[in-house]
Amino acid sequence: MSIFQPFDPDDEPKWRKLRQLRQVPVRMVLPSVVTLLALCAGLTSIRMSIEERFDWAIAAIAIAAFLDGIDGRVARFLKSTSRFGAELDSLTDFVNFGVAPAILLFVWTLDETGSLGWIVALIFAISVALRLARFNVALKGPKRPEWQSRFFVGVPAPAGAMIVLLPVYLELLGVPHGFLTAPLVIVYALIIAALIVSGVPTWSAKLVGRKIPRDLVLPLFLVVVLIAASLVSFPWQTMTVLTIAYLGALPLSWRSYQRHLAADAARDAAAETQESATPKPPLDQ
Repeated sequence: MSIFQPFDPDDEPKWRKLRQLRQVPVRMVLPSVVTLLALCAGLTSIRMSIEERFDWAIAAIAIAAFLDGIDGRVARFLKSTSRFGAELDSLTDFVNFGVAPAILLFVWTLDETGSLGWIVALIFAISVALRLARFNVALKGPKRPEWQSRFFVGVPAPAGAMIVLLPVYLELLGVPHGFLTAPLVIVYALIIAALIVSGVPTWSAKLVGRKIPRDLVLPLFLVVVLIAASLVSFPWQTMTVLTIAYLGALPLSWRSYQRHLAADAARDAAAETQESATPKPPLDQ
């Protein structure tokens, strides 16, 4: 039995063909290799945190987030999605975006509060695990309307891992580390953990892979180049701005989601009204 089974359980003929193969195609392995590289980055971040090299620890988590964003696209492009890859991706995300940021925050400042800081680190890591479990269950749930694919339920794990490190970015920018730093980080980390497991709709980055208007192609190139150059030249300033922008966009994504719900409700009400107004044919005597 091949460990790289198709992700679609209804595709029985392909299952039988794969079971008969003695060799696994390279295209089936490549997405898992990318996922394992992301796991290596996450584990490296834990090591950098223990060594108190927090800038490198953050960079490793960012690399893991980048690889996490492309492994699924690589799998879909090569038509090599598999159950093995999906399970490996979930386990990797828990380490990279749950454990690694929690360890970083604890070593950086939460250890100053003793057991309370460790409990907060545990809560953040567990919130990421719960969010990933909910996401996996939703994949097998009933099909949702097309527009709902534009939204995540709660803050996704990679985004949560990057925005929870905002206090570290600020210190790297020169904000002093005082006696209030640990208490403020505790409150902030708990808020981000709540957002991760919440039902707040957030815009999905999967829209990036869709078609865009032709007149927006060049502006998009400029924005991407500007962000990349800013990350290289001014990493902590850029990460701070991006984090604040993401948090500021949460109310906008919630409002957009509510508008779609209202439009669906109005459409359903209009359909029911039209159906009730349509005269019914007389019953045969």
